[in-house]
Amino acid sequence: MATSLSADTEPTRPAINPWIIAVAVVVPTFMELLDTTIANVALRYIAGGLAAAETDSEWVITSYLAANALVLTVSGWLSAHLGRRNYFLISIAVFTFASALCGMATSLTQIIFFRALQGLAGGGLQPSSQGVLLDSFPREKQGAAMALFGIAALTGPVIGPTLGGWLVVNYDWRWIFYINIPIGVIAFVAAYFLVKDPDYLVEQRKKANRQKFRLDYIGLGLLAMAVSCWEILLSKGQEWDWLGDPFGRVQTLVVLLLIGFLAFVIRELRTKDPLIDLRVVRERNLAASCVLLFCAFAVLYGASIALPAMLQQLYSYDALQAGLVLSPGGISSITMLIVMGYLMGKGIDARWPIALGLLLIAVSNFWMSMLNLQVSAWNFIAPRCVLTAGLGLLFSPINVAALLYTPQELRGSAIALISLLRNEGGSVGTSMFQTIVQRREQFHSSRLNDNLDALNPHVESYLATGQELFHRLSGDSSNAHDMALQSLADLRFQQAASLAYFDVYWIAAVLALLLIPLVLLMKKSVAEKDNPLPEA
Repeated sequence: MATSLSADTEPTRPAINPWIIAVAVVVPTFMELLDTTIANVALRYIAGGLAAAETDSEWVITSYLAANALVLTVSGWLSAHLGRRNYFLISIAVFTFASALCGMATSLTQIIFFRALQGLAGGGLQPSSQGVLLDSFPREKQGAAMALFGIAALTGPVIGPTLGGWLVVNYDWRWIFYINIPIGVIAFVAAYFLVKDPDYLVEQRKKANRQKFRLDYIGLGLLAMAVSCWEILLSKGQEWDWLGDPFGRVQTLVVLLLIGFLAFVIRELRTKDPLIDLRVVRERNLAASCVLLFCAFAVLYGASIALPAMLQQLYSYDALQAGLVLSPGGISSITMLIVMGYLMGKGIDARWPIALGLLLIAVSNFWMSMLNLQVSAWNFIAPRCVLTAGLGLLFSPINVAALLYTPQELRGSAIALISLLRNEGGSVGTSMFQTIVQRREQFHSSRLNDNLDALNPHVESYLATGQELFHRLSGDSSNAHDMALQSLADLRFQQAASLAYFDVYWIAAVLALLLIPLVLLMKKSVAEKDNPLPEA
């Protein structure tokens, strides 16, 4: 039988208007989530500016994600021992300082190290801000609070490529890091004066400090090994040909990942002071929500990477234009988050908007898979808006449903686990979609080649027409035939690449549809004032 929050003592509410506190804690979270994607479009600029190989510049992303994922799992433990307010302030300060160091880096090694430091600090912002929001608002308004958090969580990765593209095109790649400095300073000052720990956290910290200081170093080491192997696999797996790697790097990473993960789980279940209390996954609402969030953010990040890449590669958009196509999606997600914040306060069962959100995600991706190379930008903006509307529809309800039955003493571990899986879903989505595009492009290119033989009358007609055209344009009869062949090869590449990208969206649509039955396994999730929650 699950323990519900109705049995827990309600935390003391702050005297300050909770919405002021909400803005103060959401802004630095938005800043951190923005940095998960803002550097993606700047990798070749960073590599050029630091005289490094572009493939090596990918470690700028990998180091950040690995460090971020590692600290997310121990954020509950750090918050309990340092105090959530202190931990939040330290995270803002270090993140801002590390951002400045990234902008001043003079070598690739330096920026990789500073990005790892930035990731370690940023990992504490999401769970801390989410915990502050839940404790600052009464239960009937927690849906609205989660809607505000959702605005940061969803629009940050969406705006990142657009803002990053604008900064590197008009200024310099270093400004994608310098832009965090004024925001970080303002956020630190606001949080210092507005954020306070509730009574139960003060008692929790006193109790933790009275006890012998214990840190599960073995568990932390196992977790660091597993997370590092995982992020390197996602970043370099396709480049190293996955399990076909002739040098055995991928195979070694897989073995170390499995050993580290299994040993970590066994260790955490047996130790008295775990880094993350895995008992939280016994609550089926939380377990289902973790799976749903992981997959939903895989779709969001994968689509956010695939769409601008497709627009630049096949439609001749520059980085800024591609980012602008993604931007209107932020409007639809914010709109749905506001609507759901209102409806959750009215007592709607969270399961229904979650299911509807997954359906909209599936519809938008099926829509994208039906496009072709002759469409305009609006043909991408419309399904993109449907996708982000679906994510906005499910984000707030899924966070409420996940934590509604979780005992208060396990809430820190639950939030850390949700944040970790949300981030790792983004990493998996990015890697998976890039791999699918490359593999399916090879497949479609091979299939198209089957029909491009010299005896095909359509090929013969195309080459004859092309040869005549290029001869007329260039006046070079000797190279006109080669130009026509190159034109046919370019057309084959464009068609194969477009089919590969559209396959990505089809797979994402199927994945979203398969997740809908999982919602049926969740318990009724209604956040109402003074209304006891049903027992499992």
